[in-house]
Amino acid sequence: MFAGPVVRVRLRAGCKPTESLPKVKIALLNLFPDAAFTREDDRVEAESGSVDRLRERIKAQKIRDAARSALFAGIDGSVVRFALNKQAAYAGRVTFGTGSPLGDIEVEVEDGDPERIIDGIAESTTRRPPEPLG
Repeated sequence: MFAGPVVRVRLRAGCKPTESLPKVKIALLNLFPDAAFTREDDRVEAESGSVDRLRERIKAQKIRDAARSALFAGIDGSVVRFALNKQAAYAGRVTFGTGSPLGDIEVEVEDGDPERIIDGIAESTTRRPPEPLG
């Protein structure tokens, strides 16, 4: 479980004329099930208070190191910004921003401590070596 509350998760995704608005919403809900939608037209916007499902999917897909790299690249002050592929999210998978022609899901996680956010979403897979005995 993520150590502590996330202050705010903001989600944004464009909805092209060729896309289904309900499917774009499902893509967001697959990774952020508590998302509350604030805009639903050519652009879908939502807010969430949890990164739990995102963390679960990253761990299940065994992409924690790649996720950490993408998340650290997105540190901007007290906010972590990153993009997720909308089509992968619709399938319940995490794929970091690929510049898809249909657009990506833009995510901003704000909590004041970016490293804590990243550790909560994708903890490090490297462990310190054990201390010698005696």
